[in-house]
Amino acid sequence: MGKRIITQRRGRGTSTYKAHSHRWKFSIKHRQYDTTEQTGVVHGKVVDLIHATGFNAPVAKVTFENGETLLMFAPMGISVNDSISSGSKAEAKLGNTLPLKSIPEGTEVFNIESHPADGGSFVRCSGASAKVMGVMKGKIKVVFPSKKVKMFDPSCRATIGAVAGSGKKDKPLMKAGNAHLRMRAKGKLYPRTSGVAMNAVDHPFGSGRGRHAGKHKTAPRFAAPGRNVGLIKARRTGKKN
Repeated sequence: MGKRIITQRRGRGTSTYKAHSHRWKFSIKHRQYDTTEQTGVVHGKVVDLIHATGFNAPVAKVTFENGETLLMFAPMGISVNDSISSGSKAEAKLGNTLPLKSIPEGTEVFNIESHPADGGSFVRCSGASAKVMGVMKGKIKVVFPSKKVKMFDPSCRATIGAVAGSGKKDKPLMKAGNAHLRMRAKGKLYPRTSGVAMNAVDHPFGSGRGRHAGKHKTAPRFAAPGRNVGLIKARRTGKKN
């Protein structure tokens, strides 16, 4: 008798596949989108740089002049006691948060809002940055690190610079135990066994002569969980011409 494949076990919802969200003490978002943020500027100072579980990038603790405290992804090149600003009237310099319509063309940004006032959704990984390319049909054109182009509402905010921690993956893991501990801290299953390396009773792609799937990797759109493996609901497959 075969065992449950990963997609079936994941759907069951056991602790093996649950995120360790109880270790994540806070979320990273921009300031509240209040009147000051929309029409003026508020100044603050970086009081600490901390390592937070659940995030790859360092986190900067910022205290604003009105007594408010904010946690944000630390931009590359920021240090303790540096001054930053947030708001539509803020200067376009490293660490400041502005609406996209106020950011000059060609500027690197991160933590971009998908909708105004949502706090930030895109480009949040360590070392990542997107580039503002200008205005097109009333929208702001932004190029992601993947070279994908996306249009944003001009009122969506972003922080100027690139996320710190770009050299995080430069140090080799050296042994499987280090990789195991890294993935365990994130609540990820490790190691992962390839489906083509399994027996036929354990996975739809298992067995056969050599490491090949033996059938189409694109599963039927409404397949049952046991068959729902490979390229799920793929819009297209193969190389782009």
